[in-house]
Amino acid sequence: MKIAAIKHLIAGSTELFSLPDIYFQLNQMIRDSRHSPAEIGTVIARDPVLSARLLRIVNSPFYGFQARIDTLSRAITVIGIDDLHSLVLATCIADRFRQIPCELVDMAGFWRRSIHCAVLVRALAKRCAVLHAERLFIAGLLHDIGSLLLYHRLPEPSRQALLAANGDRRLIPGLEQNLMGFNHAEVGRELLKSWGLPESLYETVGCYLEPEQALLHKLDAHLLYMACRLADSKTPDERSHTAAGFAKQSLTLARIGREQILEIADQVDRELPQMLDLLSPP
Repeated sequence: MKIAAIKHLIAGSTELFSLPDIYFQLNQMIRDSRHSPAEIGTVIARDPVLSARLLRIVNSPFYGFQARIDTLSRAITVIGIDDLHSLVLATCIADRFRQIPCELVDMAGFWRRSIHCAVLVRALAKRCAVLHAERLFIAGLLHDIGSLLLYHRLPEPSRQALLAANGDRRLIPGLEQNLMGFNHAEVGRELLKSWGLPESLYETVGCYLEPEQALLHKLDAHLLYMACRLADSKTPDERSHTAAGFAKQSLTLARIGREQILEIADQVDRELPQMLDLLSPP
């Protein structure tokens, strides 16, 4: 019943909550080994905004390549197909959803927090030697997309949940569950599934509030949980308190200590302004 209700919500939001055609075209090409990097680059080049954004990101300290990369085919060869797929998705998401009007929240703040979570979870994943950490960047960027859909489709109960939480994001999922019968992470999971995104993404997003519930991608879910909690910590003292509260299970699974987590969070604070700029229109 819960899943049916969520799918009904999504079905009524396809015009607003959908990815652009170029993403699906590229996705099909990336999955087909017969297409060369040059052919994929040719398709991307048809979208000047997407092309410029990808080259800016690849040439930024975010990747840290010493030699400048000035063609899309070279970028694809250097960063690999998996990372390219993640970057294309990130760029499409930033363009598609950042401008959605919403009366319940400040959208600039919504996307700033989403990008903050994305950069944090990518940095944590890299420290933990996770392969293809870019997928965690996408999970961070998308972890709250279900909230955005709820704000549009169920604005009144969403408003009640926000008011009752009074700024404490930890309370929101339980309030959503009481008011609507599901929470934003569950909605996000079904939305990502409807886009045909891989299970590694939709399970991670769907379980980030309770990472122990993840079946196949438990480490990803735990890392995303920690990143989101850190992003909501506004002061150094609050951040230290947050890190101190992380479960031993999470730390053991990630093979990371609380001091390392705080070092990463401080580093991300310095990198965040640049990433916000990179995901803005050129």
